[in-house]
Amino acid sequence: MRDWAVARRERTRHLIELGGLIVKAGLVDLTDDDRATLYGAFLTVADRLRGEERANALALWKRKGKRAFEAERDGG
Repeated sequence: MRDWAVARRERTRHLIELGGLIVKAGLVDLTDDDRATLYGAFLTVADRLRGEERANALALWKRKGKRAFEAERDGG
């Protein structure tokens, strides 16, 4: 397979996985699948990550995400 095809498949898989996280977090249902609302929420998160609270936000969200993955893995 050509390099560009491999890169395209990897990118597609990555995007699908990111979309799955959006669904897994319940954001699609909570926003009635409103793309503008979702995009606005992501822009708000991006603004926060550009600010002074970047390190705290990343630490908090990472910890929360890891706990959720662990709870799911453990059946909780």
